Amino acid sequence: MDLARRLGVTHVTVNRTVRRLQRDGLVTTEPYRAIFLTPAGQRLARECRERHALVVRFLEALGVPSAVAESDAEGIEHHVSRETLRAFEAHLER
Repeated sequence: MDLARRLGVTHVTVNRTVRRLQRDGLVTTEPYRAIFLTPAGQRLARECRERHALVVRFLEALGVPSAVAESDAEGIEHHVSRETLRAFEAHLER
């Protein structure tokens, strides 16, 4: 219930999501205990953090204020292609 409250969703949503993450091999759980990322889950989490950071850096390089870049990156990072992310990175390396 704490997770549902923290995320602002229902406990049903949390339960369904955790079951899906378990099915996909990304987390393990124990009743009434914490949720643990598997190695695959840790890898995916790291990739998500890196993708988010890249989009934020790119937006900031364009002159977007940090707070706005953080907010906008939340949507962009889920819809941008790998090819575009590589172009962002290449641009930032120049």
